Amino acid sequence: MWNDSTGTDALWTSANLGEAVPDVMTPATWSFVKAFMGDVMVGASLEGRPMYGNIGGRFYMNLSVTATLAAAFGQGRKFAQANELVFGRLPEGMTIPLLPASRVRVWRDTIGEAFAVMNRIRANGKQLPAFLEEAPERCEELRARVAAAATAGDLSALWESEVAPYFRRCCHMLQAATRQGGDSLVKVRGTLESLVGEQDADLMTTGLGDDGQLASMGPLLGLERLARGETDRDTYTRTYGHRGPHEFEVSLPRPAEDAQWIDRQLAALGTVEEDAALRLARQTTARAAAWDRLAAAHPRRLAGLRTAVDGWAASARLREAARTEVARVFWLLRTFVLRAGEVSGVGEDLFFLSRGEILALLGGDRTPLAAVPARRAAYDAYRALPTYPTLIRGEFDPQAWAADPNRRADLFDAQDTTPATDTVAGSPASGGVVEGTARVVAGVEEGEAIQPGEILVTTVTNIGWTPLFTRISAIVTDVGANLSHASIVARELGIPAVVGCGNATTRIRTGDRIRVDGGRGTVDVLEPAAETSDPA
Repeated sequence: MWNDSTGTDALWTSANLGEAVPDVMTPATWSFVKAFMGDVMVGASLEGRPMYGNIGGRFYMNLSVTATLAAAFGQGRKFAQANELVFGRLPEGMTIPLLPASRVRVWRDTIGEAFAVMNRIRANGKQLPAFLEEAPERCEELRARVAAAATAGDLSALWESEVAPYFRRCCHMLQAATRQGGDSLVKVRGTLESLVGEQDADLMTTGLGDDGQLASMGPLLGLERLARGETDRDTYTRTYGHRGPHEFEVSLPRPAEDAQWIDRQLAALGTVEEDAALRLARQTTARAAAWDRLAAAHPRRLAGLRTAVDGWAASARLREAARTEVARVFWLLRTFVLRAGEVSGVGEDLFFLSRGEILALLGGDRTPLAAVPARRAAYDAYRALPTYPTLIRGEFDPQAWAADPNRRADLFDAQDTTPATDTVAGSPASGGVVEGTARVVAGVEEGEAIQPGEILVTTVTNIGWTPLFTRISAIVTDVGANLSHASIVARELGIPAVVGCGNATTRIRTGDRIRVDGGRGTVDVLEPAAETSDPA
């Protein structure tokens, strides 16, 4: 069993984490993800409960741990605001159950670690620019050396001396980048909404790539430059070949490992009526108008808010740049596992071992291999199930949930069996109203079916989906929040978006004519798709 939801009453969410790691994870991936989270999170566990966990092979955050930490340090209100931006709105009436830990005990267990981490963050923050400049070449060099390791001993020694320390350094650098101005958006966005409303606040916090490209937009803008002959294939591959929809699952190939990857993207780009450059120019005009409205209504607030938003934009670019290097280092980890499988003669069975077990195998201990058949069977069983609810409270059995004909796709609450409604609604992520034909897509691999101007309805998106955004007129997702990938890219391109609906992919069908109101966070089915009969 792979299930951290057992044994306590806690609220878990796959928002944010499920965007980065949308797949059922192999044991190798989970062991690397745990190491990553252990390096970047303060208070990774509390009262024996982890801040993050594996539920049926999927990656979840334990909101009860983070809320308990926030309450102990008097940050409950700030946590609630940040939680909505990062993880989405909780259903009406739902609260986050706190762990039974006293404030004094939480302080005792975490304050020493917190001070040590803050000192490390300050030191690493000063090194971030140099790290980001040298990281691509350093990671490529390590990948080549791992792939060339001749023996199990050589590979194990390389892991201990260089690969593992570099992986940890990347984790710490992302931690430092994430803390650069981390609270600024919560503050400035709240102020903007109170002064100009949610729609203008959305506009005024776009343009994050104007003074330096936002990594989320990179694959799309780079592809358009490639199509115009402003860059070449090798440069595009070196820059974006490690970014994709499955970039943290080490058992799956990176885009650069597919020889036809770029050709397929360029072919799809040729069907777009309006490229990203035109959409960005239109957003620039709309954003300037929003700032003009603020200046007219609150002239004394203009300069301070401009400075705050510019600071947030710089922080966002820094975080995304650091994250792209973490994605690159996960390609290095994939290369390591593949080479370990080659030198040990075990092959891809190693994806079903943990990091420690792989190292033990390289040292001559083949005992861990006995666990592979059962783990592979569990992995295949979990992959065969529907995507689990975004929110899970209490003990969750994935197979029992999937077998329930009345299951809810948005929420599982062991204490509340209230049936789901047919209403589709979520977080208002990007303003505007669009009516059009829905295209329900289970994964980015099905993206070629999307026709220009259709409304994309899917579970969750990440950077691997970005090149599809100029083909759609709106987006609706089951998982997401205001700072999710779909939200950020939709706002940058001026595409209406409603995210975190929970049930969109189960309530909407391809061919339905729907209305998406990105300002209100609602999705209405105007005309159901025509029924099709089986020709047979």
